[in-house]
Amino acid sequence: MKNLIFFMHTSLDGFVAGPKGELNWAKLDDEIFDFVAAMTEKADTALYGRVTYQLMESYWPTAADHPNASKHDKEHSAWYKKVPKVVLSKTISAKGLENTIIISDKLADNINKIKNQEGKNILIFGSPTASHSLLSEGLIDEFWLFVNPVLLGEGIPLFKGIKEATKLNLIETKTFACGVIALHYRKA
Repeated sequence: MKNLIFFMHTSLDGFVAGPKGELNWAKLDDEIFDFVAAMTEKADTALYGRVTYQLMESYWPTAADHPNASKHDKEHSAWYKKVPKVVLSKTISAKGLENTIIISDKLADNINKIKNQEGKNILIFGSPTASHSLLSEGLIDEFWLFVNPVLLGEGIPLFKGIKEATKLNLIETKTFACGVIALHYRKA
């Protein structure tokens, strides 16, 4: 059985993006990229909301082909191209998409079918609207929250639409030199 693992950068005051979706406040460096690369090795499926998927699809398939591609770009591009992608969307079709499944209804049933398959973990990067839907259905098994040393004051909230209390166990923490603290929680 696969675990659905949620990866998200957040501000200290609980926002995953600014009011217009901006992410220029999130600290990213080689140490964080290497850490995330180790996590992607434990996953064989990527899950996105439509907006994040379209952003990913516009960059990652060819990121390694750029003359100045970083080590991270090369590694993540290779991973992105090989893993099946699951996209939560009511507006796009799977027609013409390679290695991609679109889920537009019966969220819990469809996600649980994927989770019950043999294999590695399912990772959801960002995708706040999709994450809120998954949270409201209780489908996320583990959380990796990358808490950035910034207060945004407003924006897209980290958690929204939770129907009932979900108890979590803190599994581990990791502090990065750039000031980001990663918190790893698993459902109790």
